[in-house]
Amino acid sequence: MSPVRSSDGPAPQPPYAGSGAETLRPDGPDQPIPAEAATAVDHTGPAPQTRELAAQFEDEKPGRELTGPVGLLVTGTTLAIALLALTQVFRPLPEGSKYYLIVFLAGVLPMVFLAYPAGLRPPGRPRPATGPVSTRPTAADWALAAAALASCLYPVLPLTLGAGGGGYDAFLDRQGLLVGVDVAMGSLLLLLLLEACRRTTGWILPAVCLLFLGYGYYGGLLPQSWPVAHAGLDFGQLIDAFYNSDSGFYGTPLDVAASYIVLFTVYGAVLDLSGAGRFFVELSAAAFRRSRTAAGRTAVASGFLLGTVSGSGAATTVSIGAVTWPILRRAGYPAERAGGMLAAAGVGAILSPPTLGAAAFIIAEYLGVSYLQVLGWATVPTVLYYLGILLSVEIDARRSGVRPVVLDTGSPWRLLARSGYHFLSLFVIIALLAVGFSATKAVVAATALAAALSFLDRRHRLTPARLVGALSAGVRGVLAVCAVCAAAGIITATTTKTGLGPQAAALLVGGAEAVSSDPAVVLALTALLAAVALSLLGLAVPVTASFVIGWVIIGPALLELGVAAPAAAMFVFYFAVLSEVSPPTALAAVAAAAVTGGRLVPTMWQTLRYALPAYLIPIAFVVTPAGLGLLGIGGPERVAVAAMLSALGVAALAVAAGGWLPGVGPAGVPERILGALAGLSLLRLEPVPVTVGLVLAVIAVVGVCVRRGAAGLTGGPWTAPSTIPGEERQ
Repeated sequence: MSPVRSSDGPAPQPPYAGSGAETLRPDGPDQPIPAEAATAVDHTGPAPQTRELAAQFEDEKPGRELTGPVGLLVTGTTLAIALLALTQVFRPLPEGSKYYLIVFLAGVLPMVFLAYPAGLRPPGRPRPATGPVSTRPTAADWALAAAALASCLYPVLPLTLGAGGGGYDAFLDRQGLLVGVDVAMGSLLLLLLLEACRRTTGWILPAVCLLFLGYGYYGGLLPQSWPVAHAGLDFGQLIDAFYNSDSGFYGTPLDVAASYIVLFTVYGAVLDLSGAGRFFVELSAAAFRRSRTAAGRTAVASGFLLGTVSGSGAATTVSIGAVTWPILRRAGYPAERAGGMLAAAGVGAILSPPTLGAAAFIIAEYLGVSYLQVLGWATVPTVLYYLGILLSVEIDARRSGVRPVVLDTGSPWRLLARSGYHFLSLFVIIALLAVGFSATKAVVAATALAAALSFLDRRHRLTPARLVGALSAGVRGVLAVCAVCAAAGIITATTTKTGLGPQAAALLVGGAEAVSSDPAVVLALTALLAAVALSLLGLAVPVTASFVIGWVIIGPALLELGVAAPAAAMFVFYFAVLSEVSPPTALAAVAAAAVTGGRLVPTMWQTLRYALPAYLIPIAFVVTPAGLGLLGIGGPERVAVAAMLSALGVAALAVAAGGWLPGVGPAGVPERILGALAGLSLLRLEPVPVTVGLVLAVIAVVGVCVRRGAAGLTGGPWTAPSTIPGEERQ
């Protein structure tokens, strides 16, 4: 049965223990919530029920819970992979990075078949219950794992198999001239990667990969007058591109996964086990314990801070919901509105420095820049994103009559003095990046520091056994990402060999030019079409794959129109991430509805309202050169002006969406329309649109003031009708 209810009525209790929900009784808003209830988080990590719920809504499917000899085998192998990745940072393998990727994939891919069940069932057999699967690997799983090990290690084994084999150098020498054994082993690895993606993410990504494979093989049969036609590739050429080139299985996506993502995932696991997750939630509650909007602010701040230990928007949503939903309910938040807030805060964690989503590392590799530069590009958009959420929280608190909830958490300064050391490892990452260290060395140093600092708290000491568990958990958490990144090589290699990227870009730009010949209009239409295409793409495939596909297909269109490479890359990144809050799938919103028990569609609409700045800011830094200031490019003056005007635009949009002007009162439909137009005009960041936006904003404020005065003269307050589908009328 789905955990999301479709009928109205009181929200059920969250289906997990340890959230503190059982201690919150409706005995009046003036009763303080004890700290242990408001921030109850098991020091060993999230409750098993919470992990199960999060797994249902992540991009990756839940894996097996392995015990006994199989569990020891997986733990030992993942530990070896973690040590290999750590060693590679300081003592790289002498054979080169591609050799390391081959060995890394040979360790990771077999573990996918042992850790993730096939999930296939005969027709008519009922679907098993959701959550972690406790069954042991089957004989077929062991066979696939053995085949994966053989096909991955084949290029480096010094064994002669007919005309093939012979070791790493011999394999590289046959690039473009693969023999039959090479093609057979490459084909086997291709099929195994597709099956690994199916097990971890579902059918859609393998189908997309097969579509690109079919295009590469049959594209030569298309009419040559078609823009997307090409000369055609035979199967051997395709396998050569996948198996023995730098743009296939062992291309940039897998390189990023093996060099960066695995290390940051290990860091997150170590930081979480050291007690940082609990501290972040406690600090968020303590910082706002006396505020009228304490419940909403706590949820938003928790989402931002917990993003440092979670790489999934849906998982972060469930984690903060497990703790803050009882507080939000006590304050009087409707389930749908609270769910929208939780989902927006959870997805914001992926967009926020210092640990962005996995695609951010791919941006650094594609553009040849440091990860610190990518963090710099994301800083101002992150501030604007959370500004929009916090303004919406303040507006909702006043419009909905939210009750103040006193959180009895003690002084935040005392909490910082006792446990503030959890921030040190995060600061170390930024500091080391700033002085020129690579991202890999910076995160390894931060991981070591987090492990050492864990001994300051007796409850969270990383003993050798717990440290092994953290390293193993970090690698196991990246298994699905590695399978996706390796399979993404099918897409990038096909696009490179066929020239599909420029051809698709020409089609996209041509569609915009068919509407108008004005360059500004063409750019705006192309950006809108690209945003829609990326949003639809993100509904079907994980964020990392969505970014890779979007960059090779849509990126060239933006670059062709003169958009700067950083703006184009961050545009694709943001819309790839926003798939987690985009209907009709909106995984983060679905997860939030499962936590709060709210109706699904209204929760999605509320999430869109909270996340609105994240949809508009990327368009702002693409459609105008002044928008580069939002990425910190162009000098302090441009950055300051762009940030200030965009902040005003975000504020105007928040008022338009929420129907309330803080400090004044409710906004009517005319004022909300003017506010929306003002916000959109201000985000254009050009003199004339900015002037128009400021004038419209002033008119809207004056209208709200006049309306409030009229309501006072008539002896009663005026209430604004809701424009959010499913939202209750105030």
